[in-house]
Amino acid sequence: MSRYRDRKKLLYLSASILALVVLSACSEKIIGEKALQSIKEKKQLIVVTRNAPTTYYELHDEWMGFEHDMALAFAEHLGVKVKFIEKESTAEIISAITNGEAHIAAAGLTKTKERDDQFLFGPVYQKVQQQVVCRNGGKRPKNINDLTDVQILVPENTSYEENLIRLKQKYKELQWQTGAGLNTEILLEQVWLKKLDCTVADSNIVAINRRYYPELSVRFSLTKAEPLVWLMSPKARPLQQEIKKWFNKFKKSGQLAELDNRYYGYIKIFDYVNTRAFVRSIEKILPLYRDMFKQAAKENDLQWMLIAAQAYQESRWRANAKSPTGVRGIMMLTLNTARGLGIENRQDPAQSISGGARYYANLYQRLPESIKEPDRSWYALAAYNIGMGHIYDARTLARQLKRNPDLWREISKVLPLLSDKNYYPGLKHGYARGREPVLYVQRIRDYQDILQKTLTSR
Repeated sequence: MSRYRDRKKLLYLSASILALVVLSACSEKIIGEKALQSIKEKKQLIVVTRNAPTTYYELHDEWMGFEHDMALAFAEHLGVKVKFIEKESTAEIISAITNGEAHIAAAGLTKTKERDDQFLFGPVYQKVQQQVVCRNGGKRPKNINDLTDVQILVPENTSYEENLIRLKQKYKELQWQTGAGLNTEILLEQVWLKKLDCTVADSNIVAINRRYYPELSVRFSLTKAEPLVWLMSPKARPLQQEIKKWFNKFKKSGQLAELDNRYYGYIKIFDYVNTRAFVRSIEKILPLYRDMFKQAAKENDLQWMLIAAQAYQESRWRANAKSPTGVRGIMMLTLNTARGLGIENRQDPAQSISGGARYYANLYQRLPESIKEPDRSWYALAAYNIGMGHIYDARTLARQLKRNPDLWREISKVLPLLSDKNYYPGLKHGYARGREPVLYVQRIRDYQDILQKTLTSR
C-alpha cells in the first residue's frame, strides 16, 4: 500500500511539474521575447486596461477612449485584432503584466523610477501633472505644508503613492491613506460628494472629470509634467521596438494630435443654468427653429417643448455645434446614429431636429411597457445621453438592490452606481458615468419648465 501511495505521489508531482512547464511556456509566449511573434501568429494583441473615461469606456453602444483608440491603431499596424482585458486598479493592471495575462498595459500609467526596474516602457504619448484636488467650499491647501490637517486618500500601488512616499522624506508630517482596489475616478467623486477632503489625480483625469463634477477644484500641483506610457514585460524587447517604430509614424502623421484633440481638445466645465441667458435664447433663437421642433414632435407623437429643451441642453440651439468625440448639430447626433436615420447633413437644423426626435422616439418605444409617464420620458432622455445598454444595466441593478426599476426616482439613485467598482464589474455593459444622465435629465426638465412658463406668460 505504501508503494502505491509513493507511486501516486510521484505521478501527482510529475503531473504538477509538467503543468508548470506548460504554463511557463504559455507565459513565455505572452511576456517573453516571443511575444511579438505570438501576436502575429495568433492575430491577436492582448491589452490590459481599465474601464474609465480617459482610457476605455462605452458610450452610445460604442467602445472608445484614448487608450482604446491607440491600441486599435497599433493593432491595425500589426494586422491583428485587439482583445481588451479590464482590471479595476493600477495594482491589478501591473499584476496582469507581471503574470503574463496581456502583452501590453495601456491604462494611463506614469513612467516612474520604481516601474523602470520592473518593466519596459513604450514611447511617451502624453504628459500629466499630479494635482491636489479638493472641493469648492472645502479644504483649501496652498502647498504641501498645508496638507497636514487634510484628509487625503489615494489608490494603492500608484504613482501618486510613490510620489507621496518620496515627499515624506522631506515633509515628515505629511500623512495620507491608501485604498485597495480604488481608482482615481471614484475618489474624485467622493471629494465631490463631500465624503473626502482631497485626493491626488493626474491632470488629464481631473480635466475630464471636472466636466461632470464642476465643484472640484485644483489647489496646486504636486509634480512637474510626468510622462504616460504603455508597460510591458522586461523580456519583450522585440515588441517594445515594434511599438516605437509604429509610434514614430503615428505621431508624425498627426494621428496622435488628432486623438488628443478628440478627447481633450474641448474640455469645458459645466456652467449652471443661467436663467436670463436661456430666456434671451427663447426670444432670439427659438423662433428660428420653433416650427421645426413642432413638426418633428407631431410626426413622432412627442412634446415639442421637451424636444426643444433637450436640444438646448445638447447644443444651446446652435446648428453648427460639434465636439471632438464626433457628435454634431442641434441634437448632437453621432455619425453612426445619423447614418442609421438617413441623415445626410447633421448640421442642417431641419435634418438634425427630425433625426433627433426620431431617435428619441425609438428609444422611448424600446423601453418596457411597465414604465409609465412621465418617468418614461426621463428614461428615454437618459438613454439618449448614455445609451440604452446602460439603462438596461441600471434596471438590472435596481432589481438586485430591491428598488423599483420602473420609477425614475429609483433609477436616478441607481445610475450613479454604474461608476462604482462594487457594482459595474458584474453588469453587461460595464463602467458608465452614471451620474451624468441624471444631471442631464434634470437640466432638461428645468429648461422645459422655464420654456413652458416663459411662453405661457406672454
